[in-house]
Amino acid sequence: MKNLKYALLAAGFSIAILSFSFKEDLFLVSKNLDIFASLYKEININYVDDTNAPQLMKTGIDAMLESLDPYTEYVPESEIEDYKLKYISTQYGGIGASTIIIDGKLFINEVSEGYPADKEEVKAGDQVVKINGVEVKGKERAQISQLLRGPKGTPVDLIFMREGKEFTKKIIREEIKQPNVSYSGMVGDGVGYIKLDKFLENSGQEVKDALLAINKENPKGIILDLRNNGGGILQEAVKIVNLFVNKDQLIVTQKGKNIEKTIAYKTQLPPVSVDVPLVVLVNVNSASASEIVAGSLQDLDRAIVVGQRSYGKGLVQQTFNLPYNSMVKVTVAKYYTPSGRCIQKLDYAHRNADGIAERFADSTMVMFQTKAGRNVYSGNGVYPDVVVNADKLSPVTISMINKNLFFNYANQYRKSNPKLESAKAFQISDADYVAFVNGLADKDLTYQNKTERLLSDLRIEAEKENKSAEVKADLENLKYKLTISKKTDVATHKSEIKRILETQIISRYFHEKGRIEQSFQYDKELIAAKALFVNQPQMLAILKGDGNYKVIGKPIKDNSSLD
Repeated sequence: MKNLKYALLAAGFSIAILSFSFKEDLFLVSKNLDIFASLYKEININYVDDTNAPQLMKTGIDAMLESLDPYTEYVPESEIEDYKLKYISTQYGGIGASTIIIDGKLFINEVSEGYPADKEEVKAGDQVVKINGVEVKGKERAQISQLLRGPKGTPVDLIFMREGKEFTKKIIREEIKQPNVSYSGMVGDGVGYIKLDKFLENSGQEVKDALLAINKENPKGIILDLRNNGGGILQEAVKIVNLFVNKDQLIVTQKGKNIEKTIAYKTQLPPVSVDVPLVVLVNVNSASASEIVAGSLQDLDRAIVVGQRSYGKGLVQQTFNLPYNSMVKVTVAKYYTPSGRCIQKLDYAHRNADGIAERFADSTMVMFQTKAGRNVYSGNGVYPDVVVNADKLSPVTISMINKNLFFNYANQYRKSNPKLESAKAFQISDADYVAFVNGLADKDLTYQNKTERLLSDLRIEAEKENKSAEVKADLENLKYKLTISKKTDVATHKSEIKRILETQIISRYFHEKGRIEQSFQYDKELIAAKALFVNQPQMLAILKGDGNYKVIGKPIKDNSSLD
C-alpha cells in the first residue's frame, strides 16, 4: 500500500507538472501571437511607404519556417496547384513540351512523344514568340507555365519562329501525365532495368507493371535505378519494396514528437520478385523515399546498392490545411530503416554561428546491423555496397551548358541530318566534333577553373603580406601557362563534351526514351551492376558480409570524397 501511495503521488505530481507546462506553452503561444498581430497591424498602418500585406505576411512566415528546416514550408492558395504537381500528382493540362529561356527568349527544349506539341510537329529549337496573343519575351518561368497550362480540351494559340520565319499553331491541351517510371525493359545480358524518377501517385503500380513485364523475359538480374530521384510519398516507397520482399516485413518506422506520428510500415502483400538478384543504383541526388527503398533493401540483404552515397534526408513531412485554402507542410518525424538507423545527414536542430546546419559529427554516428549481420551506420545517407566514383564535369563543359552551346548545335545537327537509324549505339563522328569545336570560335567561353581560383587567392594573400612584388613574375608566368592550357580543354575533355552533345542530339530524334537508351553505353554504374550479375560469388559475398564486405561505409575522414 505504501508503494502504491508513493506511485500515485508521483503520478499526480507528474500530471501537475505536465499540466503546468502545457498551460505555460499555451500562454507563450498566445502571448507571441498577440505581439505578432499587433506588429503586423502597426507596420501596415504606419510604415512610411505602401506595403503589400499578403507578401509581408508570407515573408514573415517563410523566415520563421526557414529557421526549422528546408522542408517545412507554407503554401498559399495561389501556389496549391504547383505544390500538388510537385509533390503529389503527375498530371496536368498542357501541350507536352519543355521550354528553355536563352537571352530572354523562350525556346522549345524538348517535345514529349505522342503529346499535342509532338502531334503538331513542334520541334526542339523553335522559338515561342506569343502564347494566346501574349508576348513571352522577358516573361518569368511561372508566367509562361501559367500561359501554357490549362484545362484538358482547351486550345492554346502559339506563334513560333523557326529559321527566321513565323508560323502559327493552335494546339489543343491534353492531360499530360509525367510517368514515375521513365524507362523500363531489358538492357542486354539478360538484365532487366527500371528507371524510377519520383515517388508520386501510382509509382508503386508503375514499378509493379514494369517488373511484371520484365519477369516474362526470365531475367537473371534486375536493376532499379533511383539516381537523381528526390523522393515523394513514403507509402509508395513501401509498396515498391514490397515487390521484392515477403509479406509482413518491417520496411520503415517514422518517429515524431507527437506519438500519433510514430508509425511502423510493413509489407502488406505477397512479393512479385523475391528471388531474382537485385541491384539498386543511387547517387548524391537520391533522397528521401529513394533512401527508404535503398536503405531497407540493403538492411534486409535483398539488394546490392551501387553508386555513390545518397543525399541523407531522413525526415518525413505532412501537410495541414490552413484558413483561406492555404496549407503548411511540416516535418513531423524522422524515419528509420529496418536495422534502426536514421540516415539524416544535416543537424537542423543545432546550427553553427552562421545559422547553417552542419553534418552530424562522425563521433555521433551509430553502428547498426543488417539482417545478415553487416555493419551499417546512421547519420550520413545510404552508403553503397559497391562504390562507383561519380564523374564531375569540367569547368569548360559547365560553361558550355550554361551558355546553351550544346542546345544550339543539336538544333543545327537535326536540320542537317533529318534521320538517324538508332538511338542505342549513336555516337557523333570525329568530324562532327571538330565542326562543333570550330563553331565555338566566336562564342564566349569565359570560365575559371579550380587552379585559376587558387591562383587568384594566392595573389590576394601575397598582397596582404606585401609580397606581391616578389612573386609577381612567377604569378604572371603561371597565369600565362594556365591560359595556354585552357585552349586545349576542349580536346582534353573531349569524351565528356561529346557525351553531352550526343545526349542533346539524340533527344531531337528519339525523345526521352532514346536519350536514356543512348546513355547506357557510357553508364559506369549500369556497367558495374551488370558485372555483378555475371559474378554470382561476389554477389553472395557482399550480401553475406564476407571479408571486406562486412562493413559498409564506416565513418572515416575520406568518406567525403564520395559525395
